Amino acid sequence: MRLDSFPRHPLTFGPSPVHPLHRLSAHLGGAQVWAKREDCNSPLAFGGNKTRKLEYIVPDVLASGADTLVSIGGYQSNHTRQVAAVAAHLGLKCRLVQEKWVPWEDEVNDKVGNILLSRIMGADSRLDPAGFDIGIRTSWEDAMAEVEAGGGKPYGIPAGASEHPLGGLGFANWAFEVAEQEKSLGVVFDTIVVCTVTGSTHAGMIAGFAALEDLTGVRRRVLGIDASATLQQTRDQVGRIARNTAELIELGRDLRDEEITVLEGWAGDRYGIPVESTIEAINLTGRLEGVILDPVYEGKSMAGLIDLVRDGEIGRDSTVLYAHLGGQLALNAYHRLWS
Repeated sequence: MRLDSFPRHPLTFGPSPVHPLHRLSAHLGGAQVWAKREDCNSPLAFGGNKTRKLEYIVPDVLASGADTLVSIGGYQSNHTRQVAAVAAHLGLKCRLVQEKWVPWEDEVNDKVGNILLSRIMGADSRLDPAGFDIGIRTSWEDAMAEVEAGGGKPYGIPAGASEHPLGGLGFANWAFEVAEQEKSLGVVFDTIVVCTVTGSTHAGMIAGFAALEDLTGVRRRVLGIDASATLQQTRDQVGRIARNTAELIELGRDLRDEEITVLEGWAGDRYGIPVESTIEAINLTGRLEGVILDPVYEGKSMAGLIDLVRDGEIGRDSTVLYAHLGGQLALNAYHRLWS
């Protein structure tokens, strides 16, 4: 296993915190639920799961001699906000394509939250009417060409950093970080619950926990809760990135089919549109724990966790780690849900 051989540029405080959700666990009457907080992981613009991925991409950025990071996401993209923060941190320019991935008609949707912070940090953030797709986008490729035409040297980071060859390494390392925290906490998490859309967060976990299983014999379920509403595309992308990451870290075997689990039922019909279970999960977690979730990602993965515990799919004797990936900054664009 050669994860340590990849250069990493620290962007986080260190291991992200882990804490129990006692009141939520008691309310559900089943498994013991803990949370690992990627929303508290960095000094850069509130952090988030993409910051952890970018730690492995920045060395390649610096080696390339690029002067401009170019990335893409929706109007309220957590990823583009984190790319903008890293660009500011490194003293680079930043060009962002912000597509209309979510048909959420709110007059402040393109003005507040993540996109506001990206602009504060100096990113050239431009709106594009194109709809949602987790694949490679021509608008992103066009933005890189524009930077080159203007005399700049772009470095492209695809949506969620997921299609980047190194995009899965951050969360492969996360798995090993979890194993070290288990030792200090005196627990073992048999089930991991994570939101999945562009796929490399979930995929990195799969590869990392597979490597840990081979080293320690401890098997964990990594349950990805789909929030893309493009289920098969996400399943295919998670599997492909997980296998690429496993090959990079020299796992030495193919991943088993049961190690790649993407569950449907909580995404709704469209990416980014909260459904009843999303709002219920946000309200329940907020009122029982004071932990804030968002309507695009964490509200949907928590809704999945809640139902899986209540239905017994996650057993009463389980110890579950909920991966909180961030995203609360988009809440301003969804204010009318609580008005």
